[in-house]
Amino acid sequence: MGIKAKIILPVAKWTARNIKRWASNAVKDQDEIMYHLVDKAKKTKFGRDHRFNDIKSYEDFKQHIPVKDYEGIRSYVDLIIAGEKDVLWPGVPKYFAKTSGTTSGVKYIPLTHDSMSNHLNPARNAMLNYIAESNNSSVFDGKMIFLSGSPELSQKGGIKTGRLSGIVNHEIPIWLKGNQLPSFETNCIDEWEEKLEKIVDETLHNDMRLIGGIPPWVQMYYERLLERTGKASIKEIFPNYNLFMYGGVNFEPYRAQLEGLIGESIPSVELYPASEGFIAFQVSQNEKGLLLNTRSGIFYEFIPVQEAHNENPTRLKLDQVELDKDYALVINNNAGLWGYSIGDCVRFVSLDPYKIIVSGRIKHYISAFGEHVIGKEVEEALMTVVKRKGLKVVEFTVAPEVNPSDGSTPYHEWFVEFEHVPENLLEFSKEVDLEMVRQNIYYEDLIKGNILQTLKIRPLQAGAFREYMKDQGKLGGQNKVPRLSNDRKIADFLVKYIK
Repeated sequence: MGIKAKIILPVAKWTARNIKRWASNAVKDQDEIMYHLVDKAKKTKFGRDHRFNDIKSYEDFKQHIPVKDYEGIRSYVDLIIAGEKDVLWPGVPKYFAKTSGTTSGVKYIPLTHDSMSNHLNPARNAMLNYIAESNNSSVFDGKMIFLSGSPELSQKGGIKTGRLSGIVNHEIPIWLKGNQLPSFETNCIDEWEEKLEKIVDETLHNDMRLIGGIPPWVQMYYERLLERTGKASIKEIFPNYNLFMYGGVNFEPYRAQLEGLIGESIPSVELYPASEGFIAFQVSQNEKGLLLNTRSGIFYEFIPVQEAHNENPTRLKLDQVELDKDYALVINNNAGLWGYSIGDCVRFVSLDPYKIIVSGRIKHYISAFGEHVIGKEVEEALMTVVKRKGLKVVEFTVAPEVNPSDGSTPYHEWFVEFEHVPENLLEFSKEVDLEMVRQNIYYEDLIKGNILQTLKIRPLQAGAFREYMKDQGKLGGQNKVPRLSNDRKIADFLVKYIK
């Protein structure tokens, strides 16, 4: 064990104990954070406009601060860009995280000096907690890579602006930089395929211990390494590789494929970062769910997912949530986001401590007939059958077919890129449909009532989804294929790739 690894181990154990302490105090911390945020921002323009001085309870909080998306704060962000101070949070943001939305176009999410630790510390804590749990700090004896967007920054209203993953690259602590790959120059390459080649060049002959990123783009990295070396597995190239950290999408649809490329199963740690804040992270290799990040400048609210699009939805704080129910996630934070719906649905799998899973996106759903099918349901349905059949799926998405060309009953159309297409696709489709019926009673009613016919699976040619992402200018980085959508924009592109 190297010197850095020896030093890190006791630090990791202290961090793990600290995480357990604050996890047990989550409700009290959340209440304190709510009052602190209101007090700190009461003299800002937003605070004055919404009479923060009159907020004395959570009921007051809800009355004074409406739930909103980016359009609801755009006018305030425009004031910041125009040069005003003390708009959403005291002073001016340190950065803008630039993101793209389906309805708002480009969004500029403020990151303040106060909020930056929220984006950095949870990933560090997740890594150190794993080290404490496994009693293995050897990742620090080698190199690490986190596949991310470009760290090059532009200016918006005099404020440094870029993708969140690129901004975080500028904030990585000095004690970690010596282990980090790729080089800054390589990370700045925008074109994903060119960047990937350079990443392979820089990592191929290094002792990689930790690899991180969104699973589909890590898969491309693995495949290119194997192509370049002619090796049978990633473990042959990086024999000391022992930790995979990921976020952004559910790992399960990719697990079999990635582990096949690695050559074995290795430990993994899931993260839940967002431009608006670092929401949760995995704290156990043996228990389900991600620990909600309750002591880090974010006050969370939860809206029952059925009410997510209501004008005045029910809003709950942490001590009011229930197990196994889907909630739209709303955050208030020390970057000046107030009543901000980030578009994700979460489900609590533990209330002691508070652990969640991400169950989908509010805007990524199918409800053409009132079925309200969400991402978690389609993922679980497909992967249950895939595992049972011993198959592997590269990628998939689902869309409604409301008006079949043959005049038949509508159905859900699944576009699936298999490693090997099932021998009996009809039987496979029926089993996936049964899993959907089991999970979603509204879908079950529509199937039984002959409003929908059973789902249809369309096997796609290899590389179909990469072609789609390339066409959208979203190949690589932190971009993800939507698991499902309520329209046929993705489906219409993929039709030409049906086998």
